[in-house]
Parts: sequence; structure tokens; C-alpha cells
Amino acid sequence: MAVLQQDHQAARAGSAPRRITPLGMLYLVLFLLGLLAPWVAYPVFLMKILCFALFASAFNLLLGFVGLLSFGHAAFLATGAYITGFLLAEYPGLSPALGIVAGTLGAVVLGTLFGALAIRRQGIYFAMITLALAQMMFFFFIQAPFTHGEDGLHGVPRGELFGVFDLANNHTLYYFVFAIFVAAFALIRRVVHSPFGQVLKAIRENEPRAISLGYHTDAYKLVAFVLSAGLAGLAGATKTLVFQLASLGDASWHMSGEVILMTLLGGVGTLLGPLVGSGLVIGLQHQLAQSALGDWVSVILGAIFVVCVLSFRSGIIGECQRWIARRQQREEK
Repeated sequence: MAVLQQDHQAARAGSAPRRITPLGMLYLVLFLLGLLAPWVAYPVFLMKILCFALFASAFNLLLGFVGLLSFGHAAFLATGAYITGFLLAEYPGLSPALGIVAGTLGAVVLGTLFGALAIRRQGIYFAMITLALAQMMFFFFIQAPFTHGEDGLHGVPRGELFGVFDLANNHTLYYFVFAIFVAAFALIRRVVHSPFGQVLKAIRENEPRAISLGYHTDAYKLVAFVLSAGLAGLAGATKTLVFQLASLGDASWHMSGEVILMTLLGGVGTLLGPLVGSGLVIGLQHQLAQSALGDWVSVILGAIFVVCVLSFRSGIIGECQRWIARRQQREEK
């Protein structure tokens, strides 16, 4: 009888609804704020933050959870941007969703080629290889006729989504971009918390030990590299749709440095860090550009970066997590 009662209690406990965790509540609040944001702030500015947050999240997947520092991620951003911009400009009747998919797939193909070469090396050698390959793509985009060289692709039509939603409306386009970001963020979160993600963390912490446990680490790193490249291409494709423009600025090494800045400021190896970092950098750029200090934007951002690295090396979100952990430890004592 006691065993039956225990089984009954266990069944009741298993059927009880799950309680929302504080982190889940935070995600819910951020989601609701994202839904309301375009009615409070300028939608195009918010979409720019979302595009760069996706770009930074893609980069953070590689650096924060695999430990691979890429200096050439702008190549994937630009590839997605140019392919999507070219297709939508040359074929005005093409669905913007298909244009974005094509740009993302182009970045995936390029990421496969680059990753197969780059993962053969580690540390600074990996970083230099990615930088060299990205510069090759930069000069390719200058010479390629479909990119229009230094002029870039202008006036890319936004079109209609599924023939129903007019993306020329900024609010409509915002919710489309927001949906893309939420889906990509959910994918990254699922990858990070999956068994595959645990192996990536093991490679980051101690690759020789992961090899000794029987994992083919090069295969894992290649998959992570390709996934990161595809998400960066998705960010570039979405950015082209927002600004109706694809330019060489997307492929420059400055862009690769900017995404590193966003990730480090927000917090490497955290899910929300890239979102916070991109919002901070884009917001500062916007405010400084409108002030008398517009010519000193890069200098000011560099100074802020140095101060932040010296003050809190884990980034904004990383330091918040450490503070919460220390507080919980004190309460437990």
C-alpha cells in the first residue's frame, strides 16, 4: 500500500505544471517588450539593433562556446547581404523570404569552405586565417560586377511577404525581423543546451581531453563554424532588407572588429550578452553621430571598450551572472 501511495504521489508530482524560472520570466518580459518596442521607438533603429544582435549572437556561438576567435565573420554577413540584395533587385517579384533563405544558404556554403581550412589551426593562427580569407572576399566583392563595387547595391525592394504583408511598412517589417531574431535566438539556445553544445564547451575548456574521450573535435568545430556562418549570413540578409542596401562596409575588417566589441562588452559565452552589447554599441553610435562628437565615434567606443575590459572582463551580462551567483552563495551560508 505504501508503495502504491508513493507511486500515486510521484505521478501527481510529474503531472504538476512546471513553474516558470526567473530566467524564463526574463525571456518572457523581453519578448513582450520586443512586441511593444516599435510603438515607442523608431522601428528602423530597433531593427538595426536586432540585426547586429543576431550577428553578434552568431559570432558568440563560435567564440563563447567553442573558443574559436574569428577575425573574418564580416565575410559571411556580406555574403548574405549581397546575395539577398542581388536576387531581390534583379527579380522584384521574388519573395523576400526566399531572398533571405538564399543569402543564408550562400553564407553556409562559404562557411563550409572557410571552416574546412580554418579549423586545421588553433589560437592566433585560426584568427589570422579567417582574417585573410575575409579580406579575399572583400576584394572579390570590390571586383564582382553583381555587387556594383564601391557603389554597392542600392534601392533593394522589400516586396511583400507571402504576397500578403507589405514590408514597405516599417512596423510590418519590424515584426518580421523580430520573428527571425527570436527564431534564431531559440535555435542558438537549443544548440548550446543540447548534448552537441556540451561537447562544444568541452572542446573550449580542454580539447585534448575531449579527443581522448573519443570525440572527433574537428567535425564538431566545423559544424559550429558553419552554423555560426549561416546565422551571420541570415543577419546580413535581414539587414539588407531593412536598409535596402548592401555595401562594402558589411565586408570590411572594421565590421569584424565591431562584432567582437559587441560580444565582449555584452559578455562572451552568455546568451543575452550579444543583445546587450549590440544595443549599447548601436545606441552609442546613434547618439554620438548626432552630437558634435560625431567624428570621434571610433575613439570613444575604443575608450569605452578599454574601460569595460579593465573593469569587468566578463562583460555586462557576465558580471551580472557572477554577482547573482555570489549573492546566492551568501544566502545559502
